[in-house]
Amino acid sequence: MSHPVDPSCVFCKIVAGQIPCFRLFEDDATIAFMDINPASQGHALVVAKGHWPTIFDIPGEIVGRVAATAQRVANAERMALSPDGVNLIQANGPGAAQSVPHFHIHVLPRWTGDGLAINWNPVPGDMAAIKAVYERLVRHM
Repeated sequence: MSHPVDPSCVFCKIVAGQIPCFRLFEDDATIAFMDINPASQGHALVVAKGHWPTIFDIPGEIVGRVAATAQRVANAERMALSPDGVNLIQANGPGAAQSVPHFHIHVLPRWTGDGLAINWNPVPGDMAAIKAVYERLVRHM
């Protein structure tokens, strides 16, 4: 399977074997490996083998393949590490703090009280404002 490549991209270099990694899993569309800057014990990355910077660029069927590999990694983490939970984080663009412009999902094992600050406290929203945004979005679905 041929994939688009960016020779300056760190994840493309990992996919090509030019940068070593702790490879957990690989198939024709994805690769999963340990994050070398972990936010939690067991923090792994699942990366599309092709270079698609964001969710807006990647074919939907490849998103599905990345998600399936992320599920496989999360199940391995659950069996091996017994976390209290797992976060799947996928960021797109600088406003979302995307660290590498190559589509990927962080698989983060979590433990109650681990102090990792990525959660938010739900606060009831203004229903009229929610409806207004809903009406704008639904026209593009």
